[in-house]
Amino acid sequence: MKKTILVIDDEQDIRFLVKYNLEKEGFSVFEAANGAEGIKKAKEVIPDIILLDIMMPEMDGIEACHQLRQIPELSETMICFLTARGEDYSQIAGFEAGADDYIVKPVKPKVLVSRINAILKRKVHGKNSKSGKPTTIQIDPERYEITKDDESITLPRKEFELLSLLMSKPGKVFHRDEIMNKVWGYEVVVGDRTIDVHIRKLREKIGNDLIKTIKGVGYKFEE
Repeated sequence: MKKTILVIDDEQDIRFLVKYNLEKEGFSVFEAANGAEGIKKAKEVIPDIILLDIMMPEMDGIEACHQLRQIPELSETMICFLTARGEDYSQIAGFEAGADDYIVKPVKPKVLVSRINAILKRKVHGKNSKSGKPTTIQIDPERYEITKDDESITLPRKEFELLSLLMSKPGKVFHRDEIMNKVWGYEVVVGDRTIDVHIRKLREKIGNDLIKTIKGVGYKFEE
């Protein structure tokens, strides 16, 4: 079956170019011109991926993403912002709204297709983690390694320390300041986006369901 993609963007030229290039790669592409129209269309087609702009009339992309994440039928739909807004605060707002990825325009067609294929692989991975028995994760602190369902995954140091912190108290919400202090330390100067990037990379490796975003607060690990 063809994978379906919904492109929500108020610029018709952008929608045309994205649709043209994705259809060449075998995707089935639908369009919407603003957030409100996009939500309605998403309910109709239940796409595999939604590509979402931020700056749009009637309803912007951030609000649309919030609302899309509240629709049960779209729980398996991946949302990726495709926008010219490349500022850190825009990207943070996008991820906190529930986005799975963030692509800054302009982007070459081949790169866009590659990113979409990577998102689709993560979607399949996430579905697999939901089927059958619950996911189990064990930590090996000496090797900076985790075992997920009997599969060993080696993590970079900071990703490992971040996951270890969240898993130390499952269900507890760790505030962003607490995460920054315990994983990076106050003596290290890093941007707010650093945490979000590491969380996204962890989700790619262990699945999207285990680490929950608490909007405006921080993150928690759920068994």
